[in-house]
Amino acid sequence: MKTQAKPFLKWAGGKSQLLCQFEKYYPDDLSKGSIDKYIEPFVGGGAVFFEIIQKYNIPHSYIFDINKDLILTYLVIQKKSDVLLDFLEKYQIDYNHTDEHGRKNIFLFVRETFNEKRSEIDHKIFSENWISRAAQFIFLNKTCFNGLFRLNSKGEFNVPFGGYKKPNIWDKNNILAVSSVLQNTRIELSDYENCFDFANDKTFIYFDPPYRPISRTSSFTTYTGFEFTDIEQIKLSHFFKKLDTWKCAKLMLSNSDPKNQNPDDDFFERLYKDYKLHRVYAKRMINCNAEKRGKINELVITNYGLST
Repeated sequence: MKTQAKPFLKWAGGKSQLLCQFEKYYPDDLSKGSIDKYIEPFVGGGAVFFEIIQKYNIPHSYIFDINKDLILTYLVIQKKSDVLLDFLEKYQIDYNHTDEHGRKNIFLFVRETFNEKRSEIDHKIFSENWISRAAQFIFLNKTCFNGLFRLNSKGEFNVPFGGYKKPNIWDKNNILAVSSVLQNTRIELSDYENCFDFANDKTFIYFDPPYRPISRTSSFTTYTGFEFTDIEQIKLSHFFKKLDTWKCAKLMLSNSDPKNQNPDDDFFERLYKDYKLHRVYAKRMINCNAEKRGKINELVITNYGLST
């Protein structure tokens, strides 16, 4: 049986848990086969991307992100998955045959190397040193605390060791399945606005931007060293409207629901007053306090109606 590609990274805000709910909010044109382009301008872990591309017959797909190492890793999987897997297999063997103290030392060494070598990477031109960096990126993601990606003020990855006993570092079948899916995908290190030129009236675009924090202590918006403030959320809403007006593309956007904390907070209702707002239920997974992990609402915003 052919392996279905799924996200190869743990990623904050990943949508795997919401796929069943999201499906009812996709445009009818998707199931009718009249969508010929799928675009995801904030691809992250890519749960929605992998689901849609494998479930529906869409000739062209495009994924964008401004996280340099994330896009580098997607491109390495697309172009050099076999060599990447050799690196990951070695990491898996070394990790499995080392005690917990040794595993932490391996993690710290890889993290230090990852940070020291970042200035040597030319993210514009594919080269062999991309492969070892992609392997480091995946290793750190699988072994750091909660699979977070966080940079300090110096641009260094600073998430601590996660202490997991059996992380799936060498996920061979899935990496190969992901590589297969990516063969017909355009992958861009780019801001979301650069997707504009690729869109038309037969395009479905799903936006999964950094979420607006629902409390002062829940901000995870700076994974790339760039803070996605309310000003950025407003700018994105203007771009959403521009795509709707100029390109007539089918648009879907998800974000946090401020009403989880403040019933009077109508920030997104005002931003997207001309569009349709829906609520889905998600489980809050990333919180250092286990008692604060639970079901919350998230918003799904569309520029199209839904069949009943």
